[in-house]
This record gives sequence, C-alpha cells and structure tokens, in this order.
Amino acid sequence: MATILVQDVSKHYGNHQVLDNFSLRIEHGECFTLLGPSGCGKTVLLRLIAGFETPDAGTIRIGDAVVSQADKGIHLPPEQRGLGVVFQDYAVWPHLSVFDNVAYPLKLAGLPRQTIQDRAMESITLVNMAGLEKRLPSELSGGQQQRVALARALVAKPALLLLDEPLSNLDANLREEMRFEIKELQHKLNVTVLYVTHDQEIALALSDRLAILDENGGLRQTGSPVEIFEQPADLFVFNFMGVANLLPVRNEGGICLVGSQPLPAAENACPPGANKLAGFRPTDVCIDHEAPAGSPCLSGKVRRSSFLGPVMDYLVDLDGHSLRVSVDTHEALDRNRMFKEGDACALSFHNLHWFDAPADNVSAGGGSRGAGS
Repeated sequence: MATILVQDVSKHYGNHQVLDNFSLRIEHGECFTLLGPSGCGKTVLLRLIAGFETPDAGTIRIGDAVVSQADKGIHLPPEQRGLGVVFQDYAVWPHLSVFDNVAYPLKLAGLPRQTIQDRAMESITLVNMAGLEKRLPSELSGGQQQRVALARALVAKPALLLLDEPLSNLDANLREEMRFEIKELQHKLNVTVLYVTHDQEIALALSDRLAILDENGGLRQTGSPVEIFEQPADLFVFNFMGVANLLPVRNEGGICLVGSQPLPAAENACPPGANKLAGFRPTDVCIDHEAPAGSPCLSGKVRRSSFLGPVMDYLVDLDGHSLRVSVDTHEALDRNRMFKEGDACALSFHNLHWFDAPADNVSAGGGSRGAGS
C-alpha cells in the first residue's frame, strides 16, 4: 500500500521558510496533484517524500513505513522507499540506448540478466516504445525521451510514482497525449501517483484529487477537480484556477448594485454585507445585443473582440470594470452573438461565487484576472 502521510512537516533554507507545519494525506491508488504558483514549495514537498531532502520537523510515512521523522533522525534513502521519479528535464543518459536507460535501475539492483531483459522490455512496451529500444536519446523526440524516463521509473514496479512537471517541456499536442497516457498507466498498474505542476488544465485532467498551495506554501484547499473548480474555498483558489472575472458589488438596502446598475436575477442576489466580490468565469456570462423580454440585464460595451477558433473571446466594459466573456463560436453564429469593438451589449450571469471584498476593491477594483486578461 502506498498511502502517503505528511504530518506537521517544516522545511527552510537559511531564513526562507518553504513549508511550515504542513500536513497532507494521499490515498493508495489515487492520482494526486500538488498545484500552485512557482516557488510555493510543491517541488520541495515532492523531494521530501522522495528522500532527496530532509525535513526540519515532522514525519513522512509511505504505507506502513516511517521514511522520515525529524525528531528521531530517521531518514530512509530514496532507493529504499519503493518509488519511481520522473523529472521535468527527462534525465535520460545520452550515451545509453533506450533499453539500457530503462534497464539501469535493475542492473544496479543486481537482478539476473533474463529478469532485466524481460522487465525492461515490459516497461518499454508499456509506454509504447517497443521497436525503439536500440535507439539513443539523440534519435528520439522530446515526447519519446519522456516516455523513456517514465519507463525507467516504472521498471522496478514501484508502488508510488512521483512526477515533477514532466510534461512542461513538450508542445501542446504532446502534453495532451501524454497526460492521458499517464492516467491510463496509473489505472492499469494501480500505483499511487503524486504529480507536481502549476498547469491547471493538466491538474484537472489527471487528478482524482488535488491540493492547492499558495505562494507561501500554505494549503488552501484539497478536493476533486470538480470540487476545486466549482466550489473554491476562497478568492485565492478561485483566481488561481483559470481566468477569473471579479465584479465589486454593493448591497444598498437589499439591492445589489454593480456600479449604478442593479444586479439581475434573484438567484444571484449577494449575501448580507456591504462589500462583496462576485466571481465568475468567462463562460458564466450570457451576452446578447439586448435584454430578452422580461429578463433584466446589465448594460456594457465591447472593447475587444477576438476569434479564437472554437470560441469568441470578448473584453467587455461594465461601468468601468473589464470582464472577459467567452462564447462558443457556433453558438455565437447561430444565435446572433457576434460582436465587434464598440458594440453595446446586455449581460447576465449564472453560477456566481461570492467573496468578501476589501473596501477599496468595491469602489475601484475588480475586473478580469487570469491568463490573457
């Protein structure tokens, strides 16, 4: 069993505290992703679990074994932890063939020659590299080199697979292909996978559960991809999980106002309190040329219109606040929701998330945040 238990772990480098009293549990057989901004400590945590780093405080268990316990001086080396690791830079040996790269851990373990042959080829076949075992890394594409690194990590049949940004050097098409292959391998082999990334799309596609870390190494939320995306615990999580629109809303006598306009739809009525932020994704906005009969809307103006292939992306001004709006291109064409710069528009929303807002955000802040805003 490769359940991972991290209890009250701390790690610092000089005066820089990376993790402070950090705790986390990862269940056997799940694909668990650590997701957070660069420098938040997610790779440090992976290295602590792998045994490449020693915690200053706390305990780490893998299955029934205590692999690190700071107060008792326990620290099992990586080779005794029953795990495989794949790094961002592949780390394949350029002078060794595909077969010899994959077989190397088994040779170090002193296994019989036939066992090495059988298991190395099994692992190579598992990652769809059969027939290429005699090639050198220089004769392989980036995606193929990453498969070699993955095969080498799996050849010893680990119960735990640690993946540190393994797809970040690949192009978009290869990243998509490899993330599905990793998920398929995890199900086929029933291994526990700990994946580290700052890429929200990969995390949502791969994970059974994920943990969101903030820039200070704090654990903000754990949950399934749907829970994290649809039920963010706080404003940080909501902002981090993609393009985020934030509208300052004032509650005046029970009327929710965006600028000088009342917020439409009773189900979107803001909770009690004077200063709130209404958060929503670009796809949570309904945009039209005019309000449908009997359906109140907010009035805005299109500042930018961008054709992105499958979607139309609009930047809309709403009483001084900029919003990103995304409409399926076919829907935009079929329902007359094509806009050009300067067009007036009517807006309504669904699936609003409510957050407390700083006082200065209600008067002057808000708007669209996230990639491409």
